[in-house]
Amino acid sequence: MTVLELAASFILIVLGAIGFTNAVEWLGHRLNLGEGAVGALLAAVGTALPESTIPIVALINGGEQAEPIAIGAIIGAPLLLGTLAMLLVVISAKAFRSRREQGDEVEADVRTARRDLRFFLALFALGIAVGAIGAPLGVRIATAVVLVGGYIVYATRTVRRSGDAAGEEELKPLMFDPTKDDPPSLFAIIAQFLVSLAAIIVGAELFVHVVEAIAEDLGLSTLVLALVLAPIATELPEKVNSVVWMRDGKDELAVGNVTGAMTFQATIPVVFGLVLTSWDLDRFALAAACAALAGGALALWAVGRGRFGLAPGLAWGALFGGFVVYAMTG
Repeated sequence: MTVLELAASFILIVLGAIGFTNAVEWLGHRLNLGEGAVGALLAAVGTALPESTIPIVALINGGEQAEPIAIGAIIGAPLLLGTLAMLLVVISAKAFRSRREQGDEVEADVRTARRDLRFFLALFALGIAVGAIGAPLGVRIATAVVLVGGYIVYATRTVRRSGDAAGEEELKPLMFDPTKDDPPSLFAIIAQFLVSLAAIIVGAELFVHVVEAIAEDLGLSTLVLALVLAPIATELPEKVNSVVWMRDGKDELAVGNVTGAMTFQATIPVVFGLVLTSWDLDRFALAAACAALAGGALALWAVGRGRFGLAPGLAWGALFGGFVVYAMTG
C-alpha cells in the first residue's frame, strides 16, 4: 500500500505542476510579460512549487520527522538541479545530435547562464553557511532578508532583459479551456491555477506521510530519503522540458530552464528553512549542499568556456552518485 501511496503522491505532484505551469504561462501572456520573465520567473516558480510545498506541508502537519523532511526537500532540489539535470542536458545533446543543427554541442546563452549561476552560488552558499554554524534565529532572519533581496534583484534584471511577450500560438492550449481555439478566459486560467495548486498540496501531504512511514519501517533517515526522493519526484519530471528543447535545438531554453530554477531554489525555499526550522544542518544535508555548489561551479566554468560536454557530464553524474553512496552507507 505504501508503494501505491508513493506513486499516487508523485502523480498528483507532477500533474499539478504541469497544470500550474501551463496556467502560469497563460497568466504571463495576459500580463504581457516577456518570454524571459515568464520562463525564468513565472515558470521557475511553477516548477519549484512542488518542492516548496513539501517542506511547508511537513512543517504545518508537525510531527517528529517534519523538520528533516522539510530540510531534505529544500536542499535536495539544488542537489538534483546542479548535478543530474545538467547531466540530462549533456545526454540529450548527444542522443539527438543527428537531428540538431549544432550536433552534440550545447550552445547556451552565456550571459544569462552566468548571471543565474553566479546568483545561485553566492546566495545558496550564504544560506548553507548559516546552517553549517547553527546560527541563532536573529542571524537566520537577517540572512532570509538578504536572500529575498537577492532574488528581487535577480528578478528585476530578468524582467528588464526578458524580450517580447510570447504570442498565443507559442503557448500550449490551456487545459481548462474547452474550445482550445479561442484565447482562454481569465476565469479558466485562475480555475486551472487553483485546481493544480490543490493537487500539488494534496500530493505533497501524501508524500510527507509516505516518507515518514518508509523511514520508520526501514529504519532509514527521513532526511536522506527526502534529499533523494523529493527532488526526483518533483524536479526531475519537470526537467523533461529541457530534453524536448535540446531535441529541437533550443539549447538556450533548455539550459535556462535549469539555471533559472537553481536561482529560485537557492533563495525562496531556503528562506522557509531559515525562518520555519532550526536550520541546523547535519553532515548529510551539508554533503548534499556541497555537491550542489560543486555542480553549480562546474556549470559556470563549462558555460564560460563552451565545454558543456561529456567530461563535465560525467562529473555531474559522479557528484550525485557519490552523494547517494555516502548517504546510504555513511
